[in-house]
Amino acid sequence: MSSPARVLVAALHRAVVGYNVAGMDVQEDNIAEQAPGSVGIVRPRTVTLFAPPDVLHLECGRTLGPIEVTYETYGELNAERSNAVLVFHALTGDAHMAGRHSPDDRKCGWWDMMVGPGKGLDTSKYFCICANILGGCRGTTGPSSINPETGKPWGLDFPVITVEDMVKVQKALIDHLGITQLLGVIGGSMGGMLVLEWIVRYPETVRAAIMVATTPRLNAQSIAFDAVGRNAILADPNFKWGQYHGGLPPESGLSIARMVGHITYLSEQGMHEKFGRQLRKAERYSYDFTNEFSVETYLDYQGRAFVERFDANSYLYITKAMDYYDLAARQGSLEAAMRPVRADCLVISLSGDWLFPPKASRQIVDALLANDKAVSYSELNSPHGHDAFLLEPQVLGRLIGGFLANAAGQPVLAGTVNQEPYQQPAAVQTAWARQRIDHERMTDLIEPGSRVLDLGCGRGVLLSRLMRHKGVHGCGVEVEQEAICECVERGLSVVDLDVEAELSSFASGSFDYVVLSQTLQTLHRPDVVLKEMVRIGRYGIVSFPNFVHWKPIVQMLLSGRTPVTENLPFWWYNTPNVRCLTIRDFEAFCRENHLRIRRRLPLIEGRREPIRFLPSIRAAEAIFVISRR
Repeated sequence: MSSPARVLVAALHRAVVGYNVAGMDVQEDNIAEQAPGSVGIVRPRTVTLFAPPDVLHLECGRTLGPIEVTYETYGELNAERSNAVLVFHALTGDAHMAGRHSPDDRKCGWWDMMVGPGKGLDTSKYFCICANILGGCRGTTGPSSINPETGKPWGLDFPVITVEDMVKVQKALIDHLGITQLLGVIGGSMGGMLVLEWIVRYPETVRAAIMVATTPRLNAQSIAFDAVGRNAILADPNFKWGQYHGGLPPESGLSIARMVGHITYLSEQGMHEKFGRQLRKAERYSYDFTNEFSVETYLDYQGRAFVERFDANSYLYITKAMDYYDLAARQGSLEAAMRPVRADCLVISLSGDWLFPPKASRQIVDALLANDKAVSYSELNSPHGHDAFLLEPQVLGRLIGGFLANAAGQPVLAGTVNQEPYQQPAAVQTAWARQRIDHERMTDLIEPGSRVLDLGCGRGVLLSRLMRHKGVHGCGVEVEQEAICECVERGLSVVDLDVEAELSSFASGSFDYVVLSQTLQTLHRPDVVLKEMVRIGRYGIVSFPNFVHWKPIVQMLLSGRTPVTENLPFWWYNTPNVRCLTIRDFEAFCRENHLRIRRRLPLIEGRREPIRFLPSIRAAEAIFVISRR
């Protein structure tokens, strides 16, 4: 171990000596305990797979078998065996995902908030499976298991394993259960890596894939944190090169590893709000090296609780497997690696996650989009850091539940409501009370079966209409969380991207039509967006209010105030509109930027047919179809 690593490990070791956790508030460690709708009492099961001679061929070149796999199931498998959902746990998780093993259990499973009747993973609809991964210490074969050749625990004689090996074992379990195609695979954090591996290794066996707070490979910083944790374990005098079973385990080293890891699961904002610089049991500094700050005793509790349920060798093996995983390296690029994917994908990142930040999820999304795969993406706004995927049941439940329901052919929302193009309430109550004329005319303009990208798609009303009436293949771009959830619940593909800065994710010519409905006037860089529209699509279709329509002009002249109308339904101080363009302004822009105007539809409120006489002042709104020259 290097000198800097020894210094850090020694410092952390000193930090855990003499901790007093009496009176520690441990409510956070059992967040799901009081969640309603529990699956009740569950029983783990164990099956033996890869019995010789059918052993598992590991990526490291060695073989392993037999392998015991412990798993739990929730809900019932239907007669068609088509409602199975496989969930992969994170680094320190296990098969106990929901419910309790006995009425006396203090804790529920690690995702009890998400699994059960009426929850995101609705066990009245789906047959959910969760298995302890290969190399774990909660029933599945790992380094604490007995080596059949020696009759003793494997320790460090256990072969080095990879994420690929873990997925092979999970696939064998699904085969054992007689399931040929999964409705979905889901995983958060390291579990998301297993989802990635599954959809490229076994693309025909799954219809929907959900990845939460994950990455296609660890960056140098994440590998460094793993290395510190492993070095803490290896430096513990009780480690004894992995053969500590029957004696004192390396509790200090494992506790430090957990403390270091747990810091990466939290956000700076979350730690500040929960702890700040608060002293635990005093109002003044003691001027010694005892643990005075609340955050210190919290980390101490996390470390001590962890050693009671986890094996140090498993920590070494699993973190190393995460470090090794690099999906892009196998094919030269992530885009090439994603080509086999057939599943519809949902990728969720967490705004406060600095361990697996949103940009890591964006790499997955970009690679899927580059391959023309069906993908939805949402960046969940949460202060809880990486652990938010265990702490945000409302939004996650809607996204996961809506996505699975659509994969099962039963989208949560099927109708069209909420036609407003803006998120805030309008000052004019009758605004958009009638059918959106621009939606009707855009529907007329788009050819059946086309590929349509809707920028600023809102709640997906236009895309839903186009899918119903024209059979289009659509995708929306939206940033508002509630609107994204509703799109997913409608069964629409939607990606959480900034239309003014992130449209480069879409390949040139990847859509037939790119739509911008009543959004142009809200943009700070409309010129950039319009040019991107005609790059991405063969045609761009744009609708916007005409700001020199005679009615608001007369209203302004008579009242002396900024007009408020059905097409401009906001007060001056809360309007989302930042551009006041006219029909002639848009025509001039197209001429100056070499954009070809293919159709021009100036419209009056409530009328479908375009007007021809004095459209510049008589039209309340306009629709343009544009393309490159």
